[in-house]
Amino acid sequence: MTDITSLPFHLQLLVREYGHSTYQLIQGLAQIEDVAERTRRAGQIVQLMLRLQPALRELPEVQTRLWNHLHAMAGEEVALEAPVPLRSLTVRTEKPARVPYPRTAPRLRAYGAGIEALIAKALTLEDATEREQATVQIGRTMKFLYRQHNKENAKDVTILRHLSELSGGQLRLDPAVVDAENLFEMPAGTGRTPAFIVPQPAQQREGRDRRDGRDNRGNGNGFGGKNGKKRKKGRSQEPQQPPQ
Repeated sequence: MTDITSLPFHLQLLVREYGHSTYQLIQGLAQIEDVAERTRRAGQIVQLMLRLQPALRELPEVQTRLWNHLHAMAGEEVALEAPVPLRSLTVRTEKPARVPYPRTAPRLRAYGAGIEALIAKALTLEDATEREQATVQIGRTMKFLYRQHNKENAKDVTILRHLSELSGGQLRLDPAVVDAENLFEMPAGTGRTPAFIVPQPAQQREGRDRRDGRDNRGNGNGFGGKNGKKRKKGRSQEPQQPPQ
């Protein structure tokens, strides 16, 4: 019995998923010389793998997934005429490239490095109108992020000062224009949409009130009487006189 701990990590995961017996069957494909017979036997093993993992039926392209798993456990030297394209094993064995994490923290933590990247992009715009529009959008985003970080309302003067600091004084806006036109406020319609109540006809409301035990013509107690007492049907409740 093969010790799976000596296998590469991605093969250890596949063996644990489909079982050691299935792995032994896949390893036996290398002993079949006829490629057509080997492929037919591999198709039977794929059906077995699907029975062992029935949850895979819900995934898209399940056959491609299973055949590539079998190809990984069998090895690239085992040729197969699979009905689906088989990926190279180097994708699983190559060590991924190191992710370049940032070495420096953002200058103003409330805005993050994304705002600094937007400012750097805005500084490359040569057209004055486009640069002004980009500055307004950046300032609007900075005000939104400032509110999220500090949980308080930010003044436009504060945002303009931070914008000038991050851009080295190259992105500027007139404070009077920003305050008069509310340039740093989100446009209307971006908030939550109020609930819409469907109006109901008067007849439907009246029928619903009657079902609930309310009568609009009475005093609201559901009986229609003056004192809220329900009238009984039949003869009146007058005292009977004894026979003469």
